[in-house]
Amino acid sequence: MDKPQGTEGLTAAQAAERLQKDGPNALPAARPLGAAGLLIEVVVEPMFLLLVGCGVIYLLLGDRNEALMLLAFVGIVIGMTFFQRRRTESSLRALSDLSSPRALVIRDGNQERIAGRELVVGDLVLLAEGDRVPADMELLSASNLTADESLLTGESVPVVKYGCSEDGVGPASLVYSGTLITQGTASGLVVATGPRSALGRIGASLVTLGSELTPIQLQTRRVVKQVTIGGLALAAGLALAYWWLRGEGLQGLLAGLTLAMAVLPEELPVILTLFLGLGAWRLARENILARSIPAIELLGATTVLCVDKTGTLTANSMVVARIWSQETSYDCRYPGAAALPELLHGVLEYAVLASHRRAFDPMESAIVRTGASLLANTEHLHADWQLVDDYPLSRQMLAMSRVWQSPDRSGFLVAAKGAPEAIIDLCHLPPARAAAIATEVQAMADSGLRVIGIARAIFAAPHLPDNQHGFDFEFLGLLGMHDPVRPEVPDAVAQCHAAGMRVVMITGDHPATASAIARQAGIAGMADKRLSGNDLAMLDDTALQERLADTDVFCRIAPEQKLRLVLAFRRRGDIVAMTGDGVNDAPALKAAHIGVAMGARGTDVAREAAALVLLKDDFSSLLLAVRHGRCLFANLRKAIVFIVAVHVPIVGLSILPVLLGWPMLLMPVHILFLQMVIDPACSIVFEAEPIEAGAMLSKPRRPDMHLFDRDLLVRGLLQGIGLLLMLLGVFAYVRWSLQSDDVARTTTFLALVLSNLGLIHVNRQWTQPSWRSGVRSNQAFIWISMATLLLLLLALGVPALRDLFGFALPGMAQLVMCCLVAMLATLWFECVKWALARERRRSTVAVPD
Repeated sequence: MDKPQGTEGLTAAQAAERLQKDGPNALPAARPLGAAGLLIEVVVEPMFLLLVGCGVIYLLLGDRNEALMLLAFVGIVIGMTFFQRRRTESSLRALSDLSSPRALVIRDGNQERIAGRELVVGDLVLLAEGDRVPADMELLSASNLTADESLLTGESVPVVKYGCSEDGVGPASLVYSGTLITQGTASGLVVATGPRSALGRIGASLVTLGSELTPIQLQTRRVVKQVTIGGLALAAGLALAYWWLRGEGLQGLLAGLTLAMAVLPEELPVILTLFLGLGAWRLARENILARSIPAIELLGATTVLCVDKTGTLTANSMVVARIWSQETSYDCRYPGAAALPELLHGVLEYAVLASHRRAFDPMESAIVRTGASLLANTEHLHADWQLVDDYPLSRQMLAMSRVWQSPDRSGFLVAAKGAPEAIIDLCHLPPARAAAIATEVQAMADSGLRVIGIARAIFAAPHLPDNQHGFDFEFLGLLGMHDPVRPEVPDAVAQCHAAGMRVVMITGDHPATASAIARQAGIAGMADKRLSGNDLAMLDDTALQERLADTDVFCRIAPEQKLRLVLAFRRRGDIVAMTGDGVNDAPALKAAHIGVAMGARGTDVAREAAALVLLKDDFSSLLLAVRHGRCLFANLRKAIVFIVAVHVPIVGLSILPVLLGWPMLLMPVHILFLQMVIDPACSIVFEAEPIEAGAMLSKPRRPDMHLFDRDLLVRGLLQGIGLLLMLLGVFAYVRWSLQSDDVARTTTFLALVLSNLGLIHVNRQWTQPSWRSGVRSNQAFIWISMATLLLLLLALGVPALRDLFGFALPGMAQLVMCCLVAMLATLWFECVKWALARERRRSTVAVPD
């Protein structure tokens, strides 16, 4: 973009002073949920209301001490739940801040990309196609600029904008916060920010992250609703049965409430929200912004990664490697002592003229740098020339031209650059010369260079033509741009292949350049099969489906063809992740299951259309996102298996003693104690569990795989039923041998809690025995285990707590029995895990791909 006349922008000190005075450039948003509101949300949850009901029944029964102690425990659990919710809220707020728009400004005379909220009045902002205008601005200069102002006016037709030097200050020289630049480039001064902008005055507010319900959340809602209805009916039946069998109405109501607490799956929505919220937060720590929470769910199922070349596979640090004309050539990477030959001065001179003086495109920046270096102290740099007009790159013409006027000439000088075939077409070259140039283009592209053609024209008429074909261009030569493959890309691509994911490259580059980069990146072998945009246009949908099976390189692809490719992959049944950075990439990003925008070089439109934004533009970030997605989904399933397994013995020990004529084994305080183990285990231990060793060596999960499926329920039920039978045997044996209900209850409850710790440990890893995984890889498990044992000691050692729990001090034989049962239960959990893993391996071998 050309440097605006008469200003270098604000200094950093001036900007900081104005930001302090005027406040951030942010619209009034919905007030975040405060601590008091969050606490109220927690307190009114059904679980805590049931506990309060149990406390009231204890008071009616005359057990005042038990009621007060129970309510004290309720306070502790409310505090734990509040802390977990607060952590999730903080993570989502941090992500919302990251997702705010950005702005390219001039500060201290240098280009700098900042968060949109840091803009102040007087800032000099550079705008380009695809940018969301970050504040109300007065345009100083504009080139072919149009803006979509439908957000403010409702009118969908883009509005033409001009610099104030051309049209004076008026509506045509103003752009407004929230509108979209649909074409061209411009520079302007900020005149209003935040609530003082046009958008702020009409009270518009931004959509915040995390407001949508994901497919997993909807599925969880259905499961919770069904289990809750069934559990409450079962609890009511148990209360009636207790009253009918024993004639004690209040005790029957207490037994029913205890069962309702045991059955109620209130952990599931909390755990799901926390998993997804913290999953997005962990991605953000790796410079990956999740704008759509459902994308996190699908990451682990991705089968095809459609990636761009520039900046994703390559370093996006272009340099001019080679300058060529039909008379001579020059290698810029190894210049030695030789100066640029005079015959090539014109090629580089007009390449610079065809670029923006203040360039933000890496290719143009490289051309301008090379020109400043190799043409220094010559007459071929023209700082005093006046830009008259320009013809931007278009879908129909892959070339751009800039029209200049020098101080000492009346005619116009036109500089053009673009795809070699487009420049050849503009120059109307004879076939023989065009073929010779194409041969050189092929040779340069085969070495991995991005090739652009350069041409010039002189135009004397006062009125410029409507398109570039109206100029009489002279072909000057070629530039070969080198953008090296990122060093980490070949290994990352190999990891994708090992994980069962295809990587396909979709680029607008020359076929030979695309193939060379694909081979260097490991995407394609020496005999790679590629498909060009022209060939793609001639294929119908059926023929395209056949080509997709073995084509990994798509070259000279127009933006609208990206959308067709994404839809074609989706029709094959693939889960598609698609990278993009431009305005025209937005439809393809929206159509992909997971649209991925490049955060550093991507347009605001691409960011808004994408589900993920890579704040660090490289391919390894995309692989890291897939790794996180697989880990999150696997850990979420482990947590749900634990919830299913742990509730089976709790429900069984609440119902069976009543039906068998035994005393109540579990009381509300026991359920509350177990809740203090279950919630942290699910929301902290499993969420923090590292990815399993072979997770990135297995195929992606099926996209139709449900969170609550048969395998998950079978695993949880088998583990839980085995533990329930052991605990019933312990209770019956101790009660019969010692004739003490309290000692039997104590021994059974201790065995249940210790077995739950074993259940957590076994389910942390499903692909290897628990004794191999150890405990050091998950510090949260160590702390929760120590806290649980400490609480057990308090419940046994403090007389008031011991009475509340209905415990009696067990003997050494009972303590040994508890430990043996916990060990036996852990062994049973391992046997279930081993048997299911063996069955899964058999089914995988029996059903080939």
